[in-house]
Amino acid sequence: MNVPRQKRIAVVNDITGFGRCSVAAAWPIISAMKIQCCPLPTAILSAHTGFPKFFLDDYTAHMRKYMHNWEELGIEFDGICTGFLGSAEQVDIVIEFLEKFTSDHTTIIVDPVMGDYGKLYSSYTQEMCHEMKRLVNYAHVLTPNLTEACQLLDIPYPNHALTARELEHIAQGLCAYGPRRIVISGLPDGNKLRNFVYEQGKPYRLISVNKIGEDRSGTGDVFVSIVAANLVKGIDFATAVEKAANFISKTIAYTVKQNIPVQYGICFEEYLTDLK
Repeated sequence: MNVPRQKRIAVVNDITGFGRCSVAAAWPIISAMKIQCCPLPTAILSAHTGFPKFFLDDYTAHMRKYMHNWEELGIEFDGICTGFLGSAEQVDIVIEFLEKFTSDHTTIIVDPVMGDYGKLYSSYTQEMCHEMKRLVNYAHVLTPNLTEACQLLDIPYPNHALTARELEHIAQGLCAYGPRRIVISGLPDGNKLRNFVYEQGKPYRLISVNKIGEDRSGTGDVFVSIVAANLVKGIDFATAVEKAANFISKTIAYTVKQNIPVQYGICFEEYLTDLK
């Protein structure tokens, strides 16, 4: 009897040694969900950039050689998940990677890590914003926060809580780039956080969880990893988002009880065996 090949996801992101973010979050999460995680590093950091000091080695010069070896080995992927990119050149490399490794059964998830709270990250430029729009054209699934959604659409960041109809209009605008499934994540609503889930041809959904404590590094990486792994396993989009939101809520509650500094991320390790 033939045994089906284990599912496999390529994660294009930085590898950060301390702080529970990027590949350091994606690798254990995806592996716990019984999917092989294959990192393509964009940079190597000792700790993430939220710490006052860190070592950083830009991996741009090595990325093409790295992926060319994968091509020589004939490796195929069921999912490709992209995260933080440090330069316009890296966007070109990732697009090249997608063109080489995407097949009919590959799901492409783009997390356009650009900014938050209405502002771009300090390392981000308008050139990078333009390049990210090119990358979004290749996405099947897009997971922006509201800041990133507004940047991609060149619209002002709102100074009020958006209605579901307004969020639907934004999601439809993002779908015009190519992706059919959008989740606008981390929308504040009093003591709740909402996730707006939009899939072309289906009614939108709002998935809410309790807001617990302060924002923490790596939360988005955990969220996207769980969504990506579920989609590759054939779980429907809204259920994948709901599972990710509930897992993060549970792990943040535990992390707060442990009095862990916000820069240290969330203690997801305690609950890895809950992932399926």
